[in-house]
Amino acid sequence: MSAPGQPAVYILASKRNGTLYTGVTSDLVRRVWQHKNNAAPGFTQKYSVHMLVYYELADDMNAAITREKQIKGGSRAKKLAMIESMNPDWRDLYEQILG
Repeated sequence: MSAPGQPAVYILASKRNGTLYTGVTSDLVRRVWQHKNNAAPGFTQKYSVHMLVYYELADDMNAAITREKQIKGGSRAKKLAMIESMNPDWRDLYEQILG
């Protein structure tokens, strides 16, 4: 579970093995809600990328941003492997983070 103010890096997907989006936030629940409800215009709205398939909590925002850059700099294969290791069934993890 993620509390407001808890930095996190996350990956959203349009479907299993679909379009991916990697982001960072200080409020994972609020941010994913915004993506799911198209409250944030941009990439995720345009490509219907609304499933939370991976996330990591971080100690502080600098650590989360550093990790986001590492993930974004990695290959698609690495991102898919990370998702599969945490979430092999590609479930939408949004309900899980609601607590």
